[in-house]
Amino acid sequence: MYQHILVAVDGSDASKHALTAAINLAQDCRATLTALYVVDNTPILYDAGYYDPSVLRKALIEEGDRVCADATLAIQAAGLQPNAKVVEVEQLGDDIAHEIERSAQAANADVVVMGTHGRRGFKRLMLGSVAERFVRVSTRPVLLVPTHQPD
Repeated sequence: MYQHILVAVDGSDASKHALTAAINLAQDCRATLTALYVVDNTPILYDAGYYDPSVLRKALIEEGDRVCADATLAIQAAGLQPNAKVVEVEQLGDDIAHEIERSAQAANADVVVMGTHGRRGFKRLMLGSVAERFVRVSTRPVLLVPTHQPD
């Protein structure tokens, strides 16, 4: 059914659930699987005067490398060929959701798997949702995996 699956990872419980679901789907479909970590540079592009944004950028990239290394180990343990990468939001005005879409297009992904926290109400309003924004911009199928399973 699917030949190439892209899974967005960020180290959260939601993305760990999504990675597990993506691994299972890749095994079932005999598909290739790419884990993707996106570094959002947009808040650190602006000059704050007294702080060096490159320190924060470096820390975010290191975190992405760590998350991708963990994803690579999980993918290998499942007997799949691992592919994981860290990308950065490059265009001003874009966000993580747009960068995931751009990466999915570049990888020719058949489906994108993402975790969702399932927040509602005020928490959702205040924290936003990368998954929700991605569903709105995506040109390909999206599989959302909830962190908590219903009772």
